Parts: sequence; structure tokens; C-alpha cells
Amino acid sequence: MQLTLHRFELPLEHRFGISRGSRISVHSLILELSQGGCRGYGEATANAYYETTLDSLTRELEGVRSIVESTVLESPQEFSGRMESELAESPFARCALDEAAWDLHGKLLGKPVWDLWGLSLENLPASNYTIGIDAIDVMVAKIKERPDWPIYKIKLGTAEDLAIVARLREHTDAVFRVDANCGWTVEETIENSRALAELDVEFIEQPLPADDWRGMQTVFERSALPVIADESCREPADIDRCRGCFHGINIKLMKCGGLTPARRMIDRAKALGMKTMVGCMTESTVGISASAQLLPLLDYVDMDGAVLLDEDTASGVRVERGRAMFPDENGTGVRLFR
Repeated sequence: MQLTLHRFELPLEHRFGISRGSRISVHSLILELSQGGCRGYGEATANAYYETTLDSLTRELEGVRSIVESTVLESPQEFSGRMESELAESPFARCALDEAAWDLHGKLLGKPVWDLWGLSLENLPASNYTIGIDAIDVMVAKIKERPDWPIYKIKLGTAEDLAIVARLREHTDAVFRVDANCGWTVEETIENSRALAELDVEFIEQPLPADDWRGMQTVFERSALPVIADESCREPADIDRCRGCFHGINIKLMKCGGLTPARRMIDRAKALGMKTMVGCMTESTVGISASAQLLPLLDYVDMDGAVLLDEDTASGVRVERGRAMFPDENGTGVRLFR
């Protein structure tokens, strides 16, 4: 294989706010693997919470260039296993490699990845559209801009959280999910859950700090709504610890290292009777197209990352009004804009 790295700064359609801060653009590293006349693509983005920058990603990937370029891709699973040992502390870099390997593998074999896995595109879960934290009137305006989505995820973690949801509920009967991004306390979560249930919210995502396991046990027992792990569930080893603290898990490919470990996480969560969700960072169609291959395995999905962008890097799986639209292309379906 040959390895090529492409850097992008992608502006967002709107300033995007969560409980930890806000931003107007995303820095993305697109990784290209080429072999046999085919090209596969994967993505990793800069993320302050996970202490990842494009420079750190580039250093990590350059450190394994010789190994990657001496490999003839035959099995993405075997390649992923090798990269797990070489980049044990670098899940974002592993994610870009793993996504690109699966995309390339599918293109070499002339099949979409979901088809290689024996899956069907019937009865797929709908994606939400995320409303970032802002002034309430601005959040209302964002829903009005995209009025036809079946599900909205509302970012919370402010002094006006219940007022925000109540105001937004005045403008749509769509399903609501809320995500506090570690911004609440135990009692706040339990109290809010009761009010949010009255507002027809489906579930609460990551209300407490990632390491507050005792607090999550209390929330799990007393919350009026299901709770879904995000920051508390990064990799396969975290799944068993989430049992009894969360009703389900939100898997993000960059957190866990790509499609290969994500499938292991889905299998384990299902074995434990937990709901499965795949989420996204704010990322381009490259990363979203990889996530979309998992749709037939999921209960919930949040794959609106590319919809939030004002500029994109590639064509591939599109999300329109919550529905995933798969291209007539093999692998994960990605074609990089050039």
C-alpha cells in the first residue's frame, strides 16, 4: 500500500457549542491508502478533549509509514490488529487507518463494506440532527432551518437547559435526545430526567463526568429516562463497566480506533442487553461514510457531522432528513474531492 495524508480546515455552517466550549471550524486529516489502482479513505479530526491535533496525528502516522507501506492489504481485521499493537495509545490515528483499509478492501473486491459483512440496508435507524448550545432564539432558528428531521439531539449543560428544551418543543413534535457532555451533577440529572420525560425526550447522553461511575450507578437506578454512555465508553474494554451504569453506549470510531473494534463493541453490548448507538465527531463525509456501514447493527445513530459543515472533503454516504443515502460505489463509498 501507499500512504498519503491530506489536511483540511473545514468551516461549519454555524458556530457549534457544547458544554465544554464552541468552535466555527474543524481540522480534519484525511488518510489515503492506495493499492492495485484503488484508493481507500479514512478520517481523524483534531479534538481538544482527547488531546489530539493534526500535528500529533501526522507524527503518529508517519511513525508507522514503513510498516503500512510494506503491507499488501488482504485482511482489514489483521491490519487493524497490527496497528493496535503499533499505535496502542493512538485511537484517532488507528481509526483513520482502519476506515481507509476497509474502504480500500471493499473497492479491491468490488463490494460495499456492509455487503462484505453480510448486512442489509433495509429498516435502518434514522439519524438525528444536532442543535448546538447557543442563545435559545438561535437554537429555535436552527430547528426552523431544518424542519423535516425526525430526530433532534439537543446539546445541554447550561443554566437554562429545561427552558431550552421546552422552547424547542413548541416548534416540533419530532423525537428529542439530549446530550449534556459531562455537564450535570447526579441530582441535576435525576431532576432534569423527570422534566425531560414530560417533554417527550427519548434519552439522556453522558450527563456526568466520564469517570463518575458511582454517580452513574445512582443515575441509572433513579433516572426517569434511559442514559447512554459517550465519554465513559471509549473502547471495547469499557463495555462491561458500563453495564449497570448506562442503558446503552454511543460508539465513536475515532474514540475506539475504527470499524473493526466498533463491531466488537456492538457485539459485546448486545450480549449484555445494552442498546447500541454510533455517533460522530464534527467530521466530513469520509468519516460519516465509514460509520454508515454499521447502520444495520444499531438501535440509534448520530451521523450528522458532515451536515453541520459549510464545506466538505468528499462524496459518499449522505444524510438527508435523517435518512442515509448510499452511493453507487464500493468500499465505504468515498470519493475525495480533488
